[in-house]
Amino acid sequence: MRKYAAIIALRLANGVKGVGASKGAAIAFALVFTVGATVFSEFGLSDRSAGSAVAASSYTLTGRIVQVSDGDTVNILVERQTHRVRLASIDAPETSHGSARPGQPFGEASRKHLAEQVAGKTLTLICYEKDHYGRDVCDIPVEDTTANRLQVKSGMAWANQQGGGKYLRDRTLPELEKQAKAARLGLWGESRPVAPWIWRQICWQKHQCD
Repeated sequence: MRKYAAIIALRLANGVKGVGASKGAAIAFALVFTVGATVFSEFGLSDRSAGSAVAASSYTLTGRIVQVSDGDTVNILVERQTHRVRLASIDAPETSHGSARPGQPFGEASRKHLAEQVAGKTLTLICYEKDHYGRDVCDIPVEDTTANRLQVKSGMAWANQQGGGKYLRDRTLPELEKQAKAARLGLWGESRPVAPWIWRQICWQKHQCD
């Protein structure tokens, strides 16, 4: 299913480019199609609501990345309006937010790595929803992949497995995380890396930081 979806998406992207759309818009269109088909195949043909949810509810934001706050949060300027964006499907090491909320190892390295991929660029983001903080939850296409995947692939973020994986839209990420861990890339070079969702609970909420 995913193999054929990728082929069809590539052909559709070429068609979009053929009618005068930008390369970024064509890639974004193809990724919307592919992600929707991937989720459909993951949940099975019988679960039509799960399979169509991504394609039906997704939307795009096109603008310039004006700030990279940490390894999974950016600001994008869209027609003079700033949108706060949370990268979908990943969770990066926390950066410091004052003495009461200290940062994690690789928090700043993760932020810098993401900035290298997206800062100052005009991009078309594929978004799914707003979270409870009002942030747009999005994939950020860069070249032929996404910044989300590059963060995990480089050992600069986790695949977001909290809540039993309910926040994981991109099902390729656990395998990318496994490969980064095996190669001891980035945060996986630490002896005992702590997932950010555990860090926030133990360190920030219970103030039991090591």
